Amino acid sequence: MGIVALNGLLLAGCTGIPDGTEPVTGFELNHYLGQWYEIARLDHSFERNLDCVTADYSLRDDGGVRVINRGYNLTEQEWNEAEGRAYFIDDESVGRLKVSFFGPFYGGYNILELDDNYQWALVSGPNRNYLWILSRTPTMESTVEERLRQRAAELNFPTDELIDVVQDQTCPER
Repeated sequence: MGIVALNGLLLAGCTGIPDGTEPVTGFELNHYLGQWYEIARLDHSFERNLDCVTADYSLRDDGGVRVINRGYNLTEQEWNEAEGRAYFIDDESVGRLKVSFFGPFYGGYNILELDDNYQWALVSGPNRNYLWILSRTPTMESTVEERLRQRAAELNFPTDELIDVVQDQTCPER
């Protein structure tokens, strides 16, 4: 989530989707697996001061998805890592999952926009307090990022509150 921020979705305890939004259809999990870089996000205490944020998705033996979220605190010079698990809520061809980092509590992970080649994604949590712009690369073409920010604004997310995530040479080797 998906990203270190998915940790906070646990606190929400809700697998919902924001009113007026729809998850992508024609979703193919195998294409989504692998590493994603967080380009921008809405701020939350569980990700505060973290940059160099990535999420790695892989298959679990039980058919779910293993989620490894990592972020680096540039000031304290330390990594923060969390491991979670995700499962489809309904049809596996719909980009809507539930994610947990602790016990039986799950939060919604909703893919609202997705590149045909799975190179970028716009992801929300169960409500408009959670939003991430993700990319397969540490940087994103500015026109693509602007289009995703515009789409998020059209969906009534507080895009003026998005935080740009550092993904440059200041990030240590992962």
